[in-house]
Amino acid sequence: MTQMTMLEAIRDALDVSLGANQQLLVFGEDVGQNGGVFRATDGLQKKYGEDRVFDTPLAESAIAGLAVGLAMQEFKSVAEIQFFGFVLEAMDQILVQASRMRFRTRGRYNCPVVFRAPFGGGVKAPELHCDSFEGVFAQNPGLKVVIPSNAYDAKGLLLSAIADSDPVLFLEHLKLYRSHRMDVPTGYYTVDIGKANVVRKGTDISLFTYGAMVAVALAAAEELNDQGVSLEVVDLRTISPLDMDTVVKSIQKTNRAVVLQEAARSGGIASELIAQINEQAIYHLNGPVVRISPPDTFYPFTQFEDKWLPNVPHVVGTIQKALLV
Repeated sequence: MTQMTMLEAIRDALDVSLGANQQLLVFGEDVGQNGGVFRATDGLQKKYGEDRVFDTPLAESAIAGLAVGLAMQEFKSVAEIQFFGFVLEAMDQILVQASRMRFRTRGRYNCPVVFRAPFGGGVKAPELHCDSFEGVFAQNPGLKVVIPSNAYDAKGLLLSAIADSDPVLFLEHLKLYRSHRMDVPTGYYTVDIGKANVVRKGTDISLFTYGAMVAVALAAAEELNDQGVSLEVVDLRTISPLDMDTVVKSIQKTNRAVVLQEAARSGGIASELIAQINEQAIYHLNGPVVRISPPDTFYPFTQFEDKWLPNVPHVVGTIQKALLV
């Protein structure tokens, strides 16, 4: 075991994978000599050479298109989109080409690509650097969407994503890159894609979330515990596919549910999860599922983001009201 930040764990996963698979390539804007804008690939070009870790032009459509083309030639790629807000330039390549490859070719070809991208708020970044568009991509068949909340999961999930034979969108929250350290195994291990994690057990109400909101949920759970409320916190880890077995089991125990997301309110993962809870577990509920999210606006300028993002008092207050229903 080694103490790592989430950023270090991601770099370690890339290092382990590059060393084990000569067909793996890592590329994107500034990922080579500079080691990426956040240094997630720092030192990898020097270790593995410019043919395997290299910079691309400032063109997200070209980055994603290159990854799809290489997949057709039996290469694996980890393609970095420098910020998730820039992925809109690559939607055709990701949603129309990569995710449909197996379907379109009747299984003759697949597309083993990991699209990495940092995202998320609370870091006072400019426009289109913090936006959470994950719901748009989670709706698309053929594409897995993974969002780790800690260093251990980040390494294990990224190793699983690289080993996957189909495309994976791997989103890394900016606020989590260097916010904490934890024990991470050295060498190779995996965390299953599509499997949620109960990070805090409780009996009164279940809260489902992912990414940086997991830390918010755990802090809220501590406050609620002091008030005699036992909150169960479930880290979804993968938002496509959703692990509904774990979700339903939690609701069967607590009989109440709250869904927390950082993305704007409508059409996101919270909406989908609530719909599936109503389909699969409505008779276990003692009240309606509650959704906690920012409002339906564009991500605000930095001076307003702390008021826009869900926070611990907001979560605590909402859960207190939900328990009264």
